[in-house]
Amino acid sequence: MADAPLTVVICFDHASITGGQAKVAFDSAVGLKRQGHRPIIFAAVGPIAPQLAEAGIETICLDQDDLIGNPSKLAAAVQGIWNGPAAKALDALLQRLPRENTIVHVHGWAKALSPSIAGPIARSGLPAVYSIHEYFQFCPNGGFYNYQRRHICHLTPLSAACWATNCDSRNYLRKLWRNVRLLTAKRIAHLPDIFSNYIAISGFQEDIVAPLVPKHVTLHRVSNPVSVPDLGPKPDPLSGEVIFVGRLSPEKGTLLFAEAARRIGMIPTFIGDGPVTAELAAKYPEARLLGWRDPAGVQSAMRAARALVFPSIWYEGQPLTVLEAKGLGVPIIVSDACAGREEVEDGVTGLWFKSQDVDDLARALAVTRDDLKIAAMSKAAYAAYWRDPSTLDAHVGRITRIYRGMIAGGTEAKRAVAGHATSAWSARAASL
Repeated sequence: MADAPLTVVICFDHASITGGQAKVAFDSAVGLKRQGHRPIIFAAVGPIAPQLAEAGIETICLDQDDLIGNPSKLAAAVQGIWNGPAAKALDALLQRLPRENTIVHVHGWAKALSPSIAGPIARSGLPAVYSIHEYFQFCPNGGFYNYQRRHICHLTPLSAACWATNCDSRNYLRKLWRNVRLLTAKRIAHLPDIFSNYIAISGFQEDIVAPLVPKHVTLHRVSNPVSVPDLGPKPDPLSGEVIFVGRLSPEKGTLLFAEAARRIGMIPTFIGDGPVTAELAAKYPEARLLGWRDPAGVQSAMRAARALVFPSIWYEGQPLTVLEAKGLGVPIIVSDACAGREEVEDGVTGLWFKSQDVDDLARALAVTRDDLKIAAMSKAAYAAYWRDPSTLDAHVGRITRIYRGMIAGGTEAKRAVAGHATSAWSARAASL
């Protein structure tokens, strides 16, 4: 039946909220459940998020370690390339589910599940879709970013130049291991090919991945759901500070913000933590480092802010922070080389600045001292967001339409993955 309830197996590394990627996956599950569908979370690493239990969502958690938390580096290296127990458990789950209205939706595999999930999905013959939150499906380090030199990487993934380049955030040995993992995913597991549909979360991201997705797939664009209350236009848009919210890491542009603020005599405020916290405190002692806050605390801080700075120097996918700030009526200063720029109309709801250009960011920060411009941008940001809000219901409506389209066209999708299901490697993987 065209409108029958769907069973959706949502595959993700963790069963708990570990960041924006997990939040989107679990919020989607909650939204599907509320609309009468049957979401099933399949995850490698616990604990199970309370919101899943509270919503009555079936969760299969293998209670494994993720790659970072595994006490054995050797075991983590093996698991990251081929997680045999996860493949076996997923195979058992998919084989017992109804064929006619079941979808497999993968949100992430690189931190615990591994490319081994390809075999069970292919053998099941069920329609499968992959949400592109990061870029591990295409790039060894998942970001098209050189962490050593702190710039976007334009090398062809797995090319000779890619193999020769140390772009990893830790060391070259881990970069080589990640290349081996992506090679395994592409050439042995055929992970990118088992999905008949891919979901990009922004037009910016869609342009990046369009040349890289397999030719047979359909590429959709579905915005992430955003949990932001409608508090009305800001009553006091001129109060507060210019703030940064998120992980304090090089690719997020945290040091760039601190330096640009110093050049115009502004005190930068940071909400978050991360690998450059100590460096930030040492180089910029004037910076206000407030640490992490819970989601309610973050939204409260953003609502009180004069402006949000999003200076990311890598691609991103669709920054939830930018959408939240916009919905709260907060102007956003955003790099022109990341997906966040799609949500900001330059000079209207916020400001663009040239990526990695500290002087241009300083120019944009100086604009925030103009009360008339800030008041106008605050009002415009709020109005722009709430004209077409990225609500959970809207998100679920869009993805269920994709699911039903996949089921309706399922014959071709199943034919496309049939070759993988009968390959010698898949047959071997079934016994692992």
